[in-house]
Amino acid sequence: MPSKPTAPFTPTLFKFLKDLKRNNNREWFTENKTRYEAELKEPCLRFIAALDAPLKETVSEQFVASPKAVGGSLFRIYRDTRFSGDKTPYKTHVGMTFFHQATKAVARGSDGSNASPGRLDAPLFYLHLQPGECFIGGGVWHGQPETLKRIRSYMVNNPASWKKVTRSAAFSKLYSLDGDSLSRPPAGYDPAHELIADLKRKDYVCTATLSEEQVCSPDFPKIVLKHFATAAPMIDWLCGSLDLDF
Repeated sequence: MPSKPTAPFTPTLFKFLKDLKRNNNREWFTENKTRYEAELKEPCLRFIAALDAPLKETVSEQFVASPKAVGGSLFRIYRDTRFSGDKTPYKTHVGMTFFHQATKAVARGSDGSNASPGRLDAPLFYLHLQPGECFIGGGVWHGQPETLKRIRSYMVNNPASWKKVTRSAAFSKLYSLDGDSLSRPPAGYDPAHELIADLKRKDYVCTATLSEEQVCSPDFPKIVLKHFATAAPMIDWLCGSLDLDF
C-alpha cells in the first residue's frame, strides 16, 4: 500500500514567524538559528526542489524552482534596512519566487523587486507565507518604465486577449488583480480607453489568498500547481508583451 503524502509545511513554521515578530533582533535570532534552519529554511528548500519538475510539466518549462540556499527561489530572511525607517533586521514572512529562466538570478532583488538596475523584468510566480496573510500569485511587480511601456502598448493593441485572460470565470474565481496604480492615466493614453484602469497599473500582478490549513495540508503542492496553472494564461500574456517564451 502506498504511503500517504506528508505535508511540506507544519504549524511550526508559523509559530517560528510569530516568535520572530515578537523578538525581531539579532540576539534572539542567533539563539534560535537552529529553529530557523529546521522549521523554515530546510522545509522551504525541500518544497522548492520537489516543485521544479511538476512546475515544468504542468505549467511551463520556462519557469524555475531553484532550491539553492543563496540566489535561488527562497528569498533571504534578512531585511535590507539601508533605506528604510524600519530597522528590524529580519522579515517576518517567507517569500518564494518561481522565476522565468530568462531572468538573471544574480540580478534578482532580495526583496522580490523587479527594479534592480539592469534586471530583466520577466513575469514570475510567487508564494508568500505569513501568519494570517498567506497568498499566492504572479506577474510583473515594480516593473521598470520601459517594461510598463511595453505591457501597456501590448494591451492597447490586444485588448480582447487581456480581457480574456483576466476576466475568465476560472481566473476570477481564484484571483484578483493587485498592486499599485497611477492616480492619473499614463502620458499618451486615452483617459476614456475601456482598459484605462488596467493601463494605469504600476504592477501587473494577480493574487489569491491561502489559509494556513491549506499550507499545512499534504495536498499543498497540488494546490500551488493548480493556482499557478490558473494564473498561467495571464503570465503567458505578459511574457508575450515582453517577447519572452512561455
